[in-house]
Amino acid sequence: MITIDKMKISLLIPVFDYDIVALVHIMKNAMGKVPEFCEIVIGDDGSSSEFHEKYLSLETENVKVIFSERNIGRAAIRNRLALEAKGDFLLFIDADVMLPGTAEAYILKWLPFLSMSRVICGGTLYHESAPGDPDKILRWKYGKWREQKRAAERNKHPHAGFSTFNVMIERSVFSKIRFDEELKQYGHEDTLLGYQLRKAGINILHIDNGLMHEGLESNRDFLNKTKLGIENLSMLYDKVTDKRAFSETVPLLKIYNKLKYFGLTRILAAIFIRYRDRMEIRLDSSDISLLLFGFYKMSMFCTYREIHIRKNILPVL
Repeated sequence: MITIDKMKISLLIPVFDYDIVALVHIMKNAMGKVPEFCEIVIGDDGSSSEFHEKYLSLETENVKVIFSERNIGRAAIRNRLALEAKGDFLLFIDADVMLPGTAEAYILKWLPFLSMSRVICGGTLYHESAPGDPDKILRWKYGKWREQKRAAERNKHPHAGFSTFNVMIERSVFSKIRFDEELKQYGHEDTLLGYQLRKAGINILHIDNGLMHEGLESNRDFLNKTKLGIENLSMLYDKVTDKRAFSETVPLLKIYNKLKYFGLTRILAAIFIRYRDRMEIRLDSSDISLLLFGFYKMSMFCTYREIHIRKNILPVL
């Protein structure tokens, strides 16, 4: 058991072609003010030379850059960051975040909870007002509706609410349950880790210590990422041994299993194949419906499952 007054925290930032110079300088302000905060480790996942040079310029005694010459994926770069870290607790944050307050206040807010749980999620925040660019409305609306939740709400189903966007994990836990590096493309690597934590009997505590999500993708880019995530989810559903437990951590899978019970999945797959283009045009407009987006995701997943079950391969959509 770690003695809390002697433990150290490593801040780990995986990044690919994104400017984190301001973020790192802000976070460095907390060093010295919070003795437990010992280092920042940046994981450059195959970025261009322009961005790689920016990351290298941030190196100091307590700021280190590790890099991969090629893009190895979100899971693998996080595993490498954990191996390089010196801290007893690993604080993972995404590169496209903004602090709503000071770095010192953000780091200090974690400390009282480190003796209460070995995995702690801080939460995700979005700006109250819509982005000025209408091409980013879908990502903002979805984030406000699905991702920005108070800790009290997330703690009702803690493993389902697990996210690596802003999470503190005890090093000894991460050394046993790492990210699955077979997941090369975007999507649901944190879902799998949440499932693995549940299977291992490791509790997750959610607190209100959110970071602002700044890097909003365009509507079209978000739809493409959604497709990759749904593809990964279909693959994972076949891979996990306890499908019931896995479904409990993914709301979409709960709905899918109900639809399957009533024999409706093929109907939704047929609707998706016929109306996919129309749905995407509507979702890439100024008149965006989150109900339509939810149906779009569900019907896409049904399509993947139907083809996968029949051919035992993942389709290319």
